[in-house]
Amino acid sequence: MKAWQVTALGAPSDALELVEVDDPKPGPGQLLVRVSSAALSYPDALFCRGEYQIKPPLPFTIGMEAAGEVVAVGPGADGPSADGSGAVGPGVDGPGVDSRGGDGWRPGLRVLGMPASGGLAELALFEAAHTFLAPEQLDDDEAAALHLNYQTAHFALHRRAGLAAGETVLVHAGAGGVGSATIQLAKAAGARVVAVVGGGRKADAAKGLGADVVVDRHTEDFVAVVKALTDGRGADVVVDPVGGETFTRSTKCIAFEGRIVIIGFTSGTFGQLATNHALVKNYGVLGLHWGMYRFMVPELVHEVQRELDALVADGVVKPLITERLAMADAPDGITRLSAGSTIGRVVVSPHR
Repeated sequence: MKAWQVTALGAPSDALELVEVDDPKPGPGQLLVRVSSAALSYPDALFCRGEYQIKPPLPFTIGMEAAGEVVAVGPGADGPSADGSGAVGPGVDGPGVDSRGGDGWRPGLRVLGMPASGGLAELALFEAAHTFLAPEQLDDDEAAALHLNYQTAHFALHRRAGLAAGETVLVHAGAGGVGSATIQLAKAAGARVVAVVGGGRKADAAKGLGADVVVDRHTEDFVAVVKALTDGRGADVVVDPVGGETFTRSTKCIAFEGRIVIIGFTSGTFGQLATNHALVKNYGVLGLHWGMYRFMVPELVHEVQRELDALVADGVVKPLITERLAMADAPDGITRLSAGSTIGRVVVSPHR
């Protein structure tokens, strides 16, 4: 099969090579999936440069999110949960019966998740315990983009920040992958959303996603906008995937007892916290490494995916797919995504 592999660390255009490798075979608890679509993400570029917290030995196949069709089932792979939302993992009742008929995992089921062997390939291995049925309301490209960013946004807003209806949420990088998911989920929870973006096209995208106020950081000061909008009170929740100066300035417009959730550092620098300022204003700074929940509290991940499926069914959530690339264009897509020039999600299909 064909797969994009990191063969040497560096920029995506230098690090990635499209190679022919042996078809993988599912081991215990694994599914073999024919990949229909893989969603690109910022960590893909970090993997290429060797800057991600996980550093696989070279060479390795890249791609953190994918959707496709099960073609083979390894021994001991438990089946989808009874409501059809996903696999049975630790702390999740099951095995159950797929809501579309049939018992357990079987060839032909349409699934999504984080491939254990890398998703930018014609075939990928998925851990059954961390695999979910793809909602029938979404096409393959949309299904590929439903998991990582939406899980991150949901945990940021609800598990970490405890968002309440009527609160004001400030979303940085609002037209990006996590940002676009955060806007949709915050609006679904009854919040008022202020989205910060860079440029007119991204502003239009954020408005289309439902943001109440959109701030173009190239021409406006988000601190002043938030203070004016809230009569000086500030934002109740800030979701920050950017870090650096963006984090520092967010502390200038956080409300009394507000919560800043740190989910990444796409600026390339870490924000610096003046702890005396947090004390005086009574706000909290919360970290979110979503991947830890997959192993520490996996039942919560399954619960959130069920909630996401319900929001999809209700038409409230739908991934913003702006580019549908052919397999050959993956390195260029990762390069542009890491540079911040893309909007929403960029997806790649091995069959396009």
